[in-house]
Amino acid sequence: MNTAPPVIAVEELTMRYGERLIQRDLSFTVNQGDIFIIMGGSGCGKSTLLRHLIGLQEPASGNVRFSGQDLWRGDDATRTAIQRRCGVLFQSGALWSSLTLSENIMLPMTEIAALKPAIARELAAVKLALVGLAGFEDFYPSEISGGMKKRAALARAMALDPDILFFDEPSAGLDPLSSAHLDELILELRASLGATIVVVTHELASIFAIGNNSLFLDADSKTMIAGGNPNTLALSGPDTVRAFLNRGKS
Repeated sequence: MNTAPPVIAVEELTMRYGERLIQRDLSFTVNQGDIFIIMGGSGCGKSTLLRHLIGLQEPASGNVRFSGQDLWRGDDATRTAIQRRCGVLFQSGALWSSLTLSENIMLPMTEIAALKPAIARELAAVKLALVGLAGFEDFYPSEISGGMKKRAALARAMALDPDILFFDEPSAGLDPLSSAHLDELILELRASLGATIVVVTHELASIFAIGNNSLFLDADSKTMIAGGNPNTLALSGPDTVRAFLNRGKS
């Protein structure tokens, strides 16, 4: 019997900006190999929750555990070790415009992992090839399309071989075809790397295409009102969740 703790366990998490309550009493788990969707309407706190999960914003109360280790109640060394397990794709991509794609990916390898530049360059080429950008190592972000920038940012998120990936609105600003290609890439990476992936998104096509587990943050009650497979929630979830997941359908 497998008794290993979940990859991520969130326990009674409450998020605030000063006196302003964002979300309260969030408890959920993310299991090995999940593509876990954080969904909800605009302004409900999806990206804020992501920042709490990756150690950028401390909760007002509650805790986050990675494989049983406390993110917020542990020491700095434990938090750093947890963060080293994680790769993040920010909504904007956040590529350095003055660096080539290869140099963007090399940066965490040389600065954090202290790899020699020659080795880091070889590994950067491998990461770019994984996301379909072989041959674009010496291009600058301004020289490639929006979809290619997202894939390059994904390659950088994988620079240190994380076992957990976090994506904040990965399809934002992409046309439907580029968005679908990115969804396919996410599924391929989960299959080939065995990574656990957490995705903030409001895009219905992506939610149904890639998500096997999820939670729904409600802006009115300021807590999560549903969790589970999005396809199941679309049929039998609470009214608010079904309306969200079936919007646009006749």
